[in-house]
Amino acid sequence: MLLVVGGMIGLGKSSVAKILGEHFNSEVFYESVDDNPLLPLFYSESEEEIQRKRYPFLLQLYFLNTRFKSIKEALVNDNNVLDRSIYEDWYFAKKNMELGRISELEMSIYENLLDNMMEELESLPKKAPDVMIYLKGSFETVINRINLRGREFEIDDSLKEYYHFLWEGYDNWVNNHYNASEVLVIDMNVMDVVNNEEDKKKLIEMVEEKLKEIRK
Repeated sequence: MLLVVGGMIGLGKSSVAKILGEHFNSEVFYESVDDNPLLPLFYSESEEEIQRKRYPFLLQLYFLNTRFKSIKEALVNDNNVLDRSIYEDWYFAKKNMELGRISELEMSIYENLLDNMMEELESLPKKAPDVMIYLKGSFETVINRINLRGREFEIDDSLKEYYHFLWEGYDNWVNNHYNASEVLVIDMNVMDVVNNEEDKKKLIEMVEEKLKEIRK
């Protein structure tokens, strides 16, 4: 079994991944955030500096590289949980290209590298996740959760427009473009899996139910 937890920034992917990892007694491969040298620069530098140093492109390459390493490790053993998918990395890169922060040439290089990496996965016992647990929420919920999390570089008001741009296309991408696995949608507007024990139990039940359905 390989689970991947996806969704918009701030909705609780790491918390959900941790809960599922503990429940299934499996290893969790977290997104590289705290030790990521580019993330604070991407969020806090001026737009001119971001463009001059090509931080969006470098950040997406960094995530692609660390994610690929996690995937290779996760796909070899059974029962693992991934915090965000490599498919979502592509979505973030594409949205940054639409904003003009990643050039078409950079995107082309990125996609060629991604295709190359995906071909490498063909030799592994498992090629893709069994289920994506997609955390869905209103834009208000996203902003509230980002503020509660309190990572200083993420909570500047000037970032709201960027978050909204990512958020408004996310559901459409999952519903119409993601096809690597089954999807289980968790509504984070009504679920608080960190502070509410009932919600935590309900999350586990929903995932167990989805896995049973797939195994049939």
